[in-house]
Amino acid sequence: MHVTQPDATPRTGGILAVLAYTGIVASLMQTLVVPLLGELPRILNSTASNTSWVVTITLLVAAVATPVAGRLGDMYGKRRMMIASTVPLIIGSVTCALAGSLVPMIVGRGLQGLGVGVIPLAIALLRDVMPPQRLGASIALISSSLGIGGALGLPLASAVTQYSNWRVMFWVAAVLVAVATALLVVFVPEGAAEGSSGRFDFPGALLLGAGLVALLLPVSKGAAWGWTSGATLGLFATSVLVLLVWGRWELRAPEPLVDLRITARPQVLVTNLASIALGVGMYALQLSVPQLLQLPKALGYGLGQSMLAMGLWMAPGGLMMMLISPVGAKLSALRGPKFTLTTGALVMAIGYGIALPLMGSVWGLLVVTIVCSSGVAFAYGAMPALIMGAVPLSETAAANSFNTLMRSIGTSVSSAVVGAVLAQLTVSLGGHSIPTEHGFRVVFVIGSAVALLAAVIAAAIPVRRSMRGSAAPTVEPIGASRS
Repeated sequence: MHVTQPDATPRTGGILAVLAYTGIVASLMQTLVVPLLGELPRILNSTASNTSWVVTITLLVAAVATPVAGRLGDMYGKRRMMIASTVPLIIGSVTCALAGSLVPMIVGRGLQGLGVGVIPLAIALLRDVMPPQRLGASIALISSSLGIGGALGLPLASAVTQYSNWRVMFWVAAVLVAVATALLVVFVPEGAAEGSSGRFDFPGALLLGAGLVALLLPVSKGAAWGWTSGATLGLFATSVLVLLVWGRWELRAPEPLVDLRITARPQVLVTNLASIALGVGMYALQLSVPQLLQLPKALGYGLGQSMLAMGLWMAPGGLMMMLISPVGAKLSALRGPKFTLTTGALVMAIGYGIALPLMGSVWGLLVVTIVCSSGVAFAYGAMPALIMGAVPLSETAAANSFNTLMRSIGTSVSSAVVGAVLAQLTVSLGGHSIPTEHGFRVVFVIGSAVALLAAVIAAAIPVRRSMRGSAAPTVEPIGASRS
């Protein structure tokens, strides 16, 4: 089947703008509740342990929904699934805005998790609707929107929380998503839908969902439950068993949810391994620097910033990702996306390294945030190009969704590791346990080490010859055999 390449018209610029806006809005949900975490027990009349589910449930639902949305996008159309994914984002935001207790808030946050799949769907849609000469830069921007939205969400949520009612924050989120839905309907064309004859792998989806929940739940709650408790170890063992059964099923299914033969291709497999390490490195910064900025100066290492000021100091990181994304695309065009991915990981490692001498000032942490965010933009922009350069056109959404899932596993591990380190290395202040300066230093060392590991893995990616010196993914003929 012949695939007509789109022309480079002003319309494609509008399509890119809409997809970027949608990705940023969807990723806002990651950090939307961060400024509220300390207040949630009071707001919802519950315990801190219970209210932590407001964050955990979004992570779990997103992990399950992302590969499912990708597969459905390949089957029925990426634009159609993007629009469908924004509906639970709107409903979830409204539910959270109206919530007066813990259960409705958790339900709303779970619905918000269903919308995270719009980002890999948008990346896959670019391959269908963008001209080849703009594809590399477009992929880099949309992929970076995952970090951009997370960074910009902090000042937005902080400002609303500090100067208005917390419910307004969720109403604003609902309006932003509704605008994205309308823009998708009006301006974005449908991409190719050629992944299958229309049969969805329900057993594969159920097995993958069960395996991911069994894996990510103890990762996110292990510090509270105890890493050697029966619940934690039992869930880890269950996840291994269920995921092995899922893998066996997928290899035998005629139309699998995730084609593991394609996922096992060296270029895809090693890129996904690097994605896990990069997810750990990226999230460690978002978990540590905001805390350090807001700790009281009386500690000797806290910087005493207000909630709003913290958000504003973090915002330049998101803006830097926007500026760096096209630079990363040009670098990929010159040297290949593998080089850009390796470079991004090394820049992240340098950013964490300079945090050790600069963590004593807000300006120093601003530099650290900008450097690390630049590394994230390089790396996140290159990963989809590497993935799509190794898979058939009919598998782009599913492959990108699986890559996003690998990043999510990395952020989950990061949350557990950083939480455990900062909870272990504490001092008592006013009856509260506060992370020590040494605890933050350990986190920065871990972040630098993991980023270096990501660089080593990235350097080992066995890139196909057609990908060298090109930011645009190669396009295999539709109907290419799976091997």
